[in-house]
Formats: sequence, C-alpha cells, structure tokens
Amino acid sequence: MSSKEKTKPGACSRFSGFSAVAVSTLLVAGILQFLGSMDLFNQYYLHILAIIGMSIILVSSLNLVNGYLGEFALGHAGFMAVGAYSAALISLHAGLPVYLRMPLSLLGGVAAAGLIGYLIGLLTFKTVGDYLAIITLGFNMIIVNAIQNIDFMGGPRGLTGIPKGTNLFIIAVCVVFTYAVLRNLVNSNYGRMWISIRENAIASELIGVNINRVKNVAFTIAAAFAGLAGGLWAQYQQFITPKSFDYLKTTDILVMLYLGGMGSLSGSILGVVFYTISMELLRNVLGLISPQLADLRMLFSPLILVIIMLTRQYGLMGNREWRWLQPKKEETTVETGA
Repeated sequence: MSSKEKTKPGACSRFSGFSAVAVSTLLVAGILQFLGSMDLFNQYYLHILAIIGMSIILVSSLNLVNGYLGEFALGHAGFMAVGAYSAALISLHAGLPVYLRMPLSLLGGVAAAGLIGYLIGLLTFKTVGDYLAIITLGFNMIIVNAIQNIDFMGGPRGLTGIPKGTNLFIIAVCVVFTYAVLRNLVNSNYGRMWISIRENAIASELIGVNINRVKNVAFTIAAAFAGLAGGLWAQYQQFITPKSFDYLKTTDILVMLYLGGMGSLSGSILGVVFYTISMELLRNVLGLISPQLADLRMLFSPLILVIIMLTRQYGLMGNREWRWLQPKKEETTVETGA
C-alpha cells in the first residue's frame, strides 16, 4: 500500500506575505495621499515619506551591483540624472494629459538610463579590479558637467517649470513594482549567477557563466531603476539642477546601502528609513540651536559610512531578508509505502 503526499511548507504564507505587504503599502499610501490633498495630513511628513520611497528604489537597485554582484559602482547618481532630465524634457514638451505624460516620461527616463548603463557596462566589464569604481565615478562627473554646459537642459541654472506628476501613491506603486522585479531577479538563475561571481568569479567562469554578459545585465537593470527614481524625483521637485546629482548624492546613496546591508533588499529599506529619519532629526535639532547649523548634518553622512566600514561591514541586515521578501519554497512530493 502506498500514498503520495504533496506539501508546500511555507509557500502560501510567504507568497501571500509579499502580496499583503504590497497591497497594504499601496492602500496606506493612497489614504495618506488623499488626506494630504485635503490638508488632513501634515505635508512635511508626506514629503519625508515620498523621499524615502524614491530613495528605496535608488538604493535597492544599486544593491544589485554593489551587493549581489560584489562590484563597486560610484555612478548611480549619474544614472538618476539621466532619468531625471529625460523624464523632465518629455514632460515639458510632450503636451499630453498627466495620465499619459507621467508613464511616458517615466518610461523615457528608464529607457535612457538603461541604455547608457548598458553601453557603459560593455566597456567597463572588459576591465578587472577597481576600474568599475573609477569609470562610473568619471561618468557621474561627465554627466553633471555636460548638463551644466547644455542650455537646452537648463545649464547650471537648472531646469524649471517641470509639470507636477509624482505623488506618494505613484511612488508607492513604483516601489512595489521595483521590489516585485528585484525580488524575482535575485531568486532567479541570474541572481544565483551574480552571487556565484561575487564569491568566486574564476569558478563561475569554469562552470560556463558568461561573466561579462551577466555582470552587464545587473548593471543595466540597476541603471534603469535609477532612471525611474530620477524621473519620479524630477516630477516631484518640479526643479532640478546638475548639482542635485553630484558626488554628495552618490555618498548619500552609498551610506544608505552600506548602513542597511549588502546583498539584502530588506537592508535597503531599513538603511533608507534609518538614514533619512536620522538626517531630518539632526536638521531639526541643529536648527533649533541655530539655523546656520542645520547644514552641518551633512558632516554626519560620511562619518556614518566610516563607522559602518570599521565596525559593521555587513550593515544592519547583511545577506538576510525579512520573511515576506524570501522566495516561496518549491512544492515537495513525499511518497510513503508499506
């Protein structure tokens, strides 16, 4: 006598866990956005939540390259700039209603940043060692200086009059979309190849992994999502300047990434929330002492990075994930016989 028993340990709960968090995020964001539009919710808190959402997209996408792939890229703010200016120019000149203009401009920002990321990756990953950091940092500087010298893009004065299109609910939709894509990627064959390259690139190549192509996939996807964050930022602020995307922005992104933890999507959320709230608290506390002291909070940003590197290299999470971000387990079949 024999029987077959099928079990899915934890599968339903983990899948529904991600879905529940996603739906809850959209629901809360929609309610807060509605309350904010009716002046029933503090606009300052709404602004902080919007900044946190856009930063989560930025940091989690960079985590693909610096965390899962094990490389060290310093040009993420440059890809954000490409997405921001592309989306802003489309939004300014498209002449479409907001429900068409917004997705079209965001797609344009994603496509432009992803394309440039792909081209840079083709050149960069032919080198080895620390050249990726040098090349991407150079790219960031080139982008900032190029925009400053193009009058069509506003030059050093910046680009003004960008139509308002981004709100907290749209940002929440983009965050959920980003995490749905990244969560599936890091648990796919590509994710396993990225981790294998990080642990031992030579062994990965010996078992047939196309190192340069797999690296460039991660780099292109990260650049595209940075472009998405940039497009949201431009249509939220309605004013962008090249200085918004200089090395200080890169430092902020790196601090949030390493604070939360490398190779952890959960850590990206935790790092962004902790860092953003800490900086705002410092701004308020120092501002109470003297308004001139409020800008001194920026001194703490590189200091946090140094402390993390010296005391906790893996960050707050470090290769760990919250349960709702973990992959669902495969169905197992158990045979019993007598």
